[in-house]
Amino acid sequence: MQSKTTRMDPPTVPNNPEDESRIIVRGGRELRGSVRVGGAKNAVLKMMAAALLSKETTVLRNVPNLTDVHMMAQVLRHLGAKVTIDKDQVAIDAKDVHDWEAPYELVSHLRASFVVLGPLLARFREAKVSLPGGCAIGERKIDLHERGLKVLGCDVRIDHGYVTASAKQLVGGRIYLERPSNGATENIMLAAVCAEGTTVIENAAQDPEILNLAQCVNEMGGNIQGAGTYQIVIEGVPFDQMHGAVVDTIPDRVEVGTFMLACMATGGEIMIEGANAHHLYSVIHKIQEMGAEVALYAPDVIKIKCDSRKFRATDLTTLPYPGFPTDLQAPFMPILAIAEGTSIIEETIYENRFMHAAELRRMGADVVIKGNAAVVKGVEKLSGAEVKGSDLRAGAALIIAGLGAEGVTEVTGLRHLDRGYDRLEDKLRSIGAEIFRR
Repeated sequence: MQSKTTRMDPPTVPNNPEDESRIIVRGGRELRGSVRVGGAKNAVLKMMAAALLSKETTVLRNVPNLTDVHMMAQVLRHLGAKVTIDKDQVAIDAKDVHDWEAPYELVSHLRASFVVLGPLLARFREAKVSLPGGCAIGERKIDLHERGLKVLGCDVRIDHGYVTASAKQLVGGRIYLERPSNGATENIMLAAVCAEGTTVIENAAQDPEILNLAQCVNEMGGNIQGAGTYQIVIEGVPFDQMHGAVVDTIPDRVEVGTFMLACMATGGEIMIEGANAHHLYSVIHKIQEMGAEVALYAPDVIKIKCDSRKFRATDLTTLPYPGFPTDLQAPFMPILAIAEGTSIIEETIYENRFMHAAELRRMGADVVIKGNAAVVKGVEKLSGAEVKGSDLRAGAALIIAGLGAEGVTEVTGLRHLDRGYDRLEDKLRSIGAEIFRR
């Protein structure tokens, strides 16, 4: 069944990576005005997978128009679900889901789709899912998924690029995660929703997106407590008691941070609507520490004011939430590149997440990579250049750099950018940026 589409037609992404569109940025234009952020990619993708926990229809609202959302829809359709996309809503009718295998040709393009493993186990007691793909920013470890599912009574095998899991019966247990992995927390939590008894996940990921996922499952009839803290408790319910629901997606905190950093790159004053400052304290603290003014203008509006672009250097260490998010490490680097002094960025989440540094050096940045750390010495200004985004957040970083650079910057690699930002260039243009796609 074909989906009904309006604004949610998937962004055009060329098949040939050597013949792709580009974003042109002319730097030096101050940003002023208001911009509204969309729903969180890292929440909506997991809630789409959670819709498999019911034979009814689940509707997600405030959904961004991203290639990743359309790719997850393809995964669910392959499994037998009917997925309807209309404006900023996605309706998933999981009544006829019959397949418990998610193949390589789909999962390899979207690492978040690996989270279908948990709900498929809850529904069918067996699942076969390709090992995850996505941006080339580091190894995708699944050891914690495997250990947690084994505690629930699953037999888990990894061979020929697939994870195959099965269980005669899922039974709750106590699971300790050696590190607070988002993916492991999500897969274990979703598998445990219909297990017998109580499951406790210790040292769980605490991200707001985990809480949003738990809220979705609870609206569907599940019983998850403690999401958003280090300990999550799941009381199992029978699968036939699960039902459909209507759930709102939380704001995308990475998009909020991206607009804040764009304002710092250019100077000016903007209002970011539809935001949640509580999800961004680590980022706001660093921005204020560097000298920008940030205030909560209304319950869901963040105001940032930058009278100049002279900021103080600072150090960053990426950590699991509520620490500084790895997804904003790359977008932050061009701001540190023009700050007064020397900054050190330590990346503790992904080992390959400094690939944007070489492109920033093409624009005049002074960045030296030493293992999992980047030493950034502030320069007077960046200069426009032709650059290529190697991954989703690297693309955003290069656009931010171009906004503040002297001259024209041309950014390619947009197939990565469109995975996580809904009409980023349109939103930036609405607040004064000279930016367009061709």
